[in-house]
Amino acid sequence: MPSTTHHPDAWPSLPLQDWVATRDTLHMWLQIVGKVRLAQTPPVNHSWHTTLYVTSRGLTTSPIPHDEREFQIDLDLIDHQLHIASSDGSVGGFPLERQTVAAFYRRLMAELERLDLPIRIVAKPNEVPDAVPFARDEVHGEYDRDAVTRFWKILVQTDRVMKVFRGRFIGKCSPVHLFWGAMDLAVTRFSGRTAPEHPGGIPNLPDRVTREAYSHEVSSCGFWPGTPPIDYPAYYAYAYPAPPGFSEARISSPGAFYSADFGEFVLPYDVVRRASHPDETLLQFFQSTYEAAATLAKWDRGSLER
Repeated sequence: MPSTTHHPDAWPSLPLQDWVATRDTLHMWLQIVGKVRLAQTPPVNHSWHTTLYVTSRGLTTSPIPHDEREFQIDLDLIDHQLHIASSDGSVGGFPLERQTVAAFYRRLMAELERLDLPIRIVAKPNEVPDAVPFARDEVHGEYDRDAVTRFWKILVQTDRVMKVFRGRFIGKCSPVHLFWGAMDLAVTRFSGRTAPEHPGGIPNLPDRVTREAYSHEVSSCGFWPGTPPIDYPAYYAYAYPAPPGFSEARISSPGAFYSADFGEFVLPYDVVRRASHPDETLLQFFQSTYEAAATLAKWDRGSLER
């Protein structure tokens, strides 16, 4: 159920310009952690085996297999520590602090080796224009603890509301998860029908990955901290393939608009943060954009919705 009370500090302010250098550093760290999961986890459709999840203290990989053991990596974004815990009882980790991407990469790989969890990853980022190998990235190294904690608090609220939205759908639906490629928290509903082949073209991401991700019709929504020309945190919603008339659909969500640059509906985070009832405001955006996509694309809504 949506929250009936609203604590002003639950939805913190996070202007992109206030933490963009930290955002870029954290993004690369999350890619490294996510690629550890990717390297060890059996494939699941739409790359669901690669994602991270929100926890009550930060983010986690969830358990990752390694021979006869399992381990997981947790990022505590309250105390700012990286923790590694193995099913044999061994533990490791290090502080999350100002350090370059190259230093973070070396420390994480060294800790995994020390715990007898050797892993090799494709050690360069995806979905960014300039894919500098992690071991050579000495540029990104800022870490504003307060900004990172505020980012996580937004993810907590978004994760909570998205799970309410997800529960309304009985068709195939993704978990609520964080894709480290674009550093966005998302949940995706499926009509059950196949989709036309995606054109691909995402920077430093093989087209085969994109095409498998969009092999079937979807209506997806999520949160991301901002990417120019939308240089502020925002919620988004899109359909693939976008049915005729989707971009002109009337969305019953004040403050939302259709971005031709992204091909998505956008709701600025600050609209939600400042609302008297943030949960209801965000659910209205998710629901109205989904209804536009599903109705225009003639989904079998009667059999897909609770």
